[in-house]
Amino acid sequence: MRTIVCQQPGNMEMIETAPASVGEHEVRVTIKRIGICGTDIHAYAGNQPFFAYPRVLGHELSGEVAETGAGVTAVKAGDKVTIIPYMHCGTCVSCRSGKTNCCTQMRVLGVHIDGGMRESLVVPATHVLPVPHLSWEEAAIVEPLCIGAHAVRRARLQQQETVLVIGMGPIGLGVARFAKLQGAKVIAMDMSEERLAFCKQWDACDEIVLASDQPKERILELNGQDLPTVVFDATGNKHSMSGAFDFVAHGGTLVYVGLVKDQIAFSDPDFHAKELTLMGSRNATRDDFSYVIDCMNEGKINSAAYISEIIPFTRFAKEHEELMKPNRGVIKSMITLDEEECGK
Repeated sequence: MRTIVCQQPGNMEMIETAPASVGEHEVRVTIKRIGICGTDIHAYAGNQPFFAYPRVLGHELSGEVAETGAGVTAVKAGDKVTIIPYMHCGTCVSCRSGKTNCCTQMRVLGVHIDGGMRESLVVPATHVLPVPHLSWEEAAIVEPLCIGAHAVRRARLQQQETVLVIGMGPIGLGVARFAKLQGAKVIAMDMSEERLAFCKQWDACDEIVLASDQPKERILELNGQDLPTVVFDATGNKHSMSGAFDFVAHGGTLVYVGLVKDQIAFSDPDFHAKELTLMGSRNATRDDFSYVIDCMNEGKINSAAYISEIIPFTRFAKEHEELMKPNRGVIKSMITLDEEECGK
């Protein structure tokens, strides 16, 4: 089968690989759509933590069940599914407490183990969810939206609480949307006026702040001279993450949704004086997937506007150097293996 492999930073190629066999509790999924995310771009550039080469990228996936193992009853051949790409052990301390998203032996498709940038993929049946009412594209963006939904759930937002979301890429947009669905007042901040304008329309954010134009003063002005009680940083940028402490109210919470391959420093006296809560938010759980799918089925997510472009698989293999550049001005790029739908 056709498989695109990231052999080393800056080098991807299409090769032929043999399909894996299907175990008793596994399913084979014919891949239909593959979302490209910041993790893939960082891996391609050589900046992704927890990573080794060569690697088949791709963890934002949708597909059709092609084959099931003898012990599988929850799904059947022909089912449209989204894939939970987080392979957890089920027995460690975090798994036993229901926190499968941060398993001590976590293996994420496309990061720690080979992912879905190929024609088919074998995964445990527990890691596919039927999504009969979603399009192939919608099914593939369930995973990135779940990252935002999980972060919001971690923060335990209250009705009318003011939150600041820093970084309005695909993950930040999801954070802002789910914060709004929880009844929060949402202020969005980014370096890009274009992304802020998109966020205002897509998320119905209450306010937007340009990060380069006295952001703290602007936030105070917009929020009655109070800082937000919850700040989410979804940038994956060291300087933004370090600076995010300045935007949190006394007694507030800072949630790191993004990940950076670096050390983060902060002022302990300021941290202590404010009695801040600092949280990391990693991956998502099955409950987050169910919640996001329900939101999408109920029309609470503008999926069509979230997806900027759909790229044929063979074109991506040939033009990946250009298509994997950061800051291309797109929200979500997606690869299709149904190439006849958009030409080769």
